[in-house]
Amino acid sequence: MTTKKSLPSTLYTEEYFLTACEGYDVFLESEGQHLSRRLRDAFAVAEVLPGMRVLDVGCGRGEILRHCMELGVEAYGMDYADAAILMSRDVIQAARTDDTLHNVRAGVCRSDAKHLPFPSDYFDRVLMFDVVEHLFPWELHQAMLEVRRVLKPNGRFIIHTAPNRWYDAYAYPWVRRFRTLVGDGRNYPKDPRAITPVNQDVHVNEQDLLRMRHALKAVGFGRVHVWLDSPPQNRQENMLLALLRRLAFDVPPFRWFFERELFAVAEKR
Repeated sequence: MTTKKSLPSTLYTEEYFLTACEGYDVFLESEGQHLSRRLRDAFAVAEVLPGMRVLDVGCGRGEILRHCMELGVEAYGMDYADAAILMSRDVIQAARTDDTLHNVRAGVCRSDAKHLPFPSDYFDRVLMFDVVEHLFPWELHQAMLEVRRVLKPNGRFIIHTAPNRWYDAYAYPWVRRFRTLVGDGRNYPKDPRAITPVNQDVHVNEQDLLRMRHALKAVGFGRVHVWLDSPPQNRQENMLLALLRRLAFDVPPFRWFFERELFAVAEKR
């Protein structure tokens, strides 16, 4: 019998959330009042509106919950890491010192993404930002089944994950070769996960366009839209490198392999 793997929650400490988890710098500077570029873009895709009920799966530090509260949205977060629960509760309590947010319903609970402790057909939106890559395939399948269960009919499931698996598998080796040729190879280890060393322990399931679409369809979501994007580059380069970068990031099929971030929106029919 094959043992199903899971990452231990103890990997996700306060130090992880404040030194390695994407957006930590903006969180520290603003005490959760502002979102990093990546989280801001993902939250915009969700089109959260006043009066909705939202669940943030893998809520981490809790800044998404605060932004839901500021929209007058009933928001709940869940995470299986003790550090995340404590940090998210602190963010909610800090938000409630604002008189306009004092009575907005919000909360956080410790739970596993594979077992959401909420009724069926309960949420207008379920968010899963930078969580997918931390779930083994069998866990992701179970978590998606649970998400579909707790969504209202016509509710939406919004995903952001990085990196694009096709970049790591196919484009990164060529990028590494090129960077080595120009003398910058030390910043491009053989394993792309090692660029951020902690990712070697916590990234287990990167996605691509086809894999993500298949996973969502497999659990019964009807309308599914999956696409790629990339963070702003803002690099000062010579004309040749600028042209190559534009080719890689703007022109299919190259962009399918070079763009780094993956978004998905799935609707429950």
